[in-house]
Amino acid sequence: MRLQTRVLSLLLLISCLAAGAAEPARVYAAASLTNAVTDIGAAWEKTGQPAPVLVFGASSALAKQVEAGAPADVFMSADLNWMDYLEQRQVLTPGTRSSLLGNTLVLVAPKGRAVDARMERGFDLAGAFKGKLCTGEPGVVPAGIYAKEALQSLGWWDRLSGRIVGTDDVRTALSFVERGECPLGIVYATDAAISSKVEVIASFPASSHKPVVYPVAQVKGGRAAGGEFLQYVRTSPEAAAIFRKYGFTLLESPKP
Repeated sequence: MRLQTRVLSLLLLISCLAAGAAEPARVYAAASLTNAVTDIGAAWEKTGQPAPVLVFGASSALAKQVEAGAPADVFMSADLNWMDYLEQRQVLTPGTRSSLLGNTLVLVAPKGRAVDARMERGFDLAGAFKGKLCTGEPGVVPAGIYAKEALQSLGWWDRLSGRIVGTDDVRTALSFVERGECPLGIVYATDAAISSKVEVIASFPASSHKPVVYPVAQVKGGRAAGGEFLQYVRTSPEAAAIFRKYGFTLLESPKP
């Protein structure tokens, strides 16, 4: 009888601990944030919090998943359009949205195979190389949206549009350039910086496209852990240092 009582007490204790265990934050983030947010998740875990569940992909695909009810607590987009998309559908928690990061759009080539290019109207980029140009799917994936704007601004779109390979996300475009399947690509500076297999030919003028902005927000109905993780991402010096390490521009100042 005494043994049975001890077993019941142990089971009750385990049940209580399980009930009180913190649930991990579930974060849906743009593919270009993979390295930075993964490192921030590890830093967050070191504070005693459970490791966040991280899902990376194109902002367009993730936004559609969140709209459809995917188990997300936080959404981190690579452009304003897809955050607007969710906000207009009342999927976000009011008052939690902010513009966190900035980035730069760059033209890249496989290492050692750069071409001469001038980022100015009148330059014949289409004639400067043979083959395809890889970027995110124009009009859908943020990198592709920015890329199309830049190419149109510089007068290059008409001659290049038939040679563009639109990928599911910017990291896929980067991998195509790394393998030499595309002799040129348009990605973010932060993506180019993590690869030893590509080189940056030039940065696109800031005036040639809308600013590259990464907005973040909580998803309505999400776990409280999501709000806590988002606060850490937005305000902690540790997260700020990681973002800077990968080349992002901070649009918000971290709080000590």
